[in-house]
Amino acid sequence: MSEDVTDLIMQDHREVESLFEKLQREPEVRAGLTPVLVTLLAAHSRAEEAEVYPAARDEAGEKDDVAHSQEEHLLADRLLAELSECDPFSAAYESKLKEVVDAVTHHVEEEETTVLPGLRDRLDDTRRAELGKAFLKSRQEHLGDMPQDITREEMRRQAANADIPVGNKDKQALRDELDQHADS
Repeated sequence: MSEDVTDLIMQDHREVESLFEKLQREPEVRAGLTPVLVTLLAAHSRAEEAEVYPAARDEAGEKDDVAHSQEEHLLADRLLAELSECDPFSAAYESKLKEVVDAVTHHVEEEETTVLPGLRDRLDDTRRAELGKAFLKSRQEHLGDMPQDITREEMRRQAANADIPVGNKDKQALRDELDQHADS
C-alpha cells in the first residue's frame, strides 16, 4: 500500500464512489450503509483539513485551490448531516443523496485535477509519505465522527483553510459564518 498522501486520498475517493453506486442501486442497504458513507467522508475531510490542506496551501502554493476545496467540504458536511437525518426509503433521501453525490463528485474531480497534482509536483516523495502517515492517523482518529461532531478548533481550521477571517467567534457563530461560505 502506498504511503503517498495523494494515492491515499484518491483511494478514499474511489471507495466513496463505490458507496455512492451501492446506495443508488440498492435501496435496501441504505439504512446500514449511509452512516458508513457519512462517517468515512467526515473522517476523510477532517484529515485533509488538518494535515493536507495546510501543506498544500503553504508548501505547494495551492492557496486558492485549497480555499475552494475547503468551501466544498463545508457544503458536503451540511449535505451529509442532512442525509443522515433522512428516512432512507423516502423521496427526501433520494433527493438529498443526489445532492451529496453531485457535490462530492464535483469536489473529487476538482481536487484530483488541481490540489493533488500540485502536491505531486511541488512536494517530494518523502514529504508526501509524511503527509500520508499524518493523514491516515488523523483519519483513523475521526472514524465514527459525524459532520455535526466537529469541534470549534476544527471549524477554526476550516476557516483558515478557506481564508475566512473569523476572529474569536464562539462555536455557533463560527458555524453560521462557515455555513454562509458553503452556500457561496
